[in-house]
Amino acid sequence: MASSASRAALSSIPLFHEKLLKSNRILAVCGAGLSAASGLPTFRGAGGLWRNHNAVDLATPEAFDADPGLVWLFYAYRRHMALTAKPNPAHYALAELARKRPGFKCLSQNVDNLHVRANHPSDQLSLLHGSLFTLKCTTCSWKDPYNIADPLCPALAPAAESNPDPTKPLPLLDPAQPLAEIRESELPHCPDCKTELQRPGVVWFGEMLDEDMLDDIEEWIEKEPVDMVLVVGTSSAVYPAAGYAERARTKGRTSVVTVNLEITEEDWGRMRKGDFGFEGDASLLVPELLRPVIGEVKGEEEEEVKV
Repeated sequence: MASSASRAALSSIPLFHEKLLKSNRILAVCGAGLSAASGLPTFRGAGGLWRNHNAVDLATPEAFDADPGLVWLFYAYRRHMALTAKPNPAHYALAELARKRPGFKCLSQNVDNLHVRANHPSDQLSLLHGSLFTLKCTTCSWKDPYNIADPLCPALAPAAESNPDPTKPLPLLDPAQPLAEIRESELPHCPDCKTELQRPGVVWFGEMLDEDMLDDIEEWIEKEPVDMVLVVGTSSAVYPAAGYAERARTKGRTSVVTVNLEITEEDWGRMRKGDFGFEGDASLLVPELLRPVIGEVKGEEEEEVKV
């Protein structure tokens, strides 16, 4: 456990700024906590249920095979929520860091498209788990890289409804309200093979991440020593994202910087000399931490979303 003196050094913004200004090769690993400040649910811990379903259990090929209508309704709701959310100052700060530091690369576990809407340079952004707004066939190679229709089809319209009574749960989210059965024939089908269902272009539990993307990340890490790793809004519990902070560490050179609402005693205890930890809202902390390089985060125009 870090002593009070060492804890103060680990949380020193001036010391962090000194290190940041000397850092050119910077890696960020971002998780759901980054988008929580934009109002998106993390579907982790106590908030991990959706209509009494464990959200993790819905994010599997087996769940889709068993009840594609239910799984599609869950993802249609997530698409709707992401479309109505806006990138927060941390998204813009990371995008600006990419423009100011060509040696910066951001790995995001988030599928909500908020990095893209904050105009993060695409060649410095890897979406590890795909995107809610990519569609693909369950069987053939057909893919639609960017589809923001909301609802995606009439059967999924309940996921795009506004709440008529804010004092009560949205009917879709109320487990006491029965869901109308959605038949497979009512769901989007592949326009190429005509027979198979479309599915969200996200990486479900039990599926492999894109090999070309992983190779690109490994090549980036191996190219030159990394000066700093920013771990933002994630407990780093899901691999391979969880391993990148240590994978990119060069002893005596790399600072691993944790930014999260809560940092556990175990995480504090794992920190080494030169590491940092900052507890709080990422949308407030990240712009403050990066200010010496990016300046003030401006209210940039986000990429237009037409629904």
